[in-house]
Amino acid sequence: MADPKRTHRSAIRFALGLPDAYEDHPWGETVAKVGSKVFVFFGSGDASTAPGMTLKLRESNQAALGVPGAAAAAYGLGKSGWVTIRLQSEGSPPLPVLQDWIEESYRLVAPKRSVAALDARPASRS
Repeated sequence: MADPKRTHRSAIRFALGLPDAYEDHPWGETVAKVGSKVFVFFGSGDASTAPGMTLKLRESNQAALGVPGAAAAAYGLGKSGWVTIRLQSEGSPPLPVLQDWIEESYRLVAPKRSVAALDARPASRS
């Protein structure tokens, strides 16, 4: 991973580009929501910690937990498949993998009409 902060910004842009997604700031964190549900927590932007994200994963859960520094999410969310990933210079997944995981999380929480809008899009990544 070239620059964790740049990758983090790109991941946020990707998430907010999904159908009906929008940015919100509950608890002082940046999150991506669809409807009233969070599908990615992007953190508070605190410079003292590495940038990262917390996503709900079913199919990719074990792969994500294998990333150096990754862990089941706090507050009991890990029991429901949420994984926290810290983006570091070495050992972090490349942006296309993070985008796949963001999309997986989105599909798990988004309304069917939003998922249908995503499926209707041409296959391309920014």
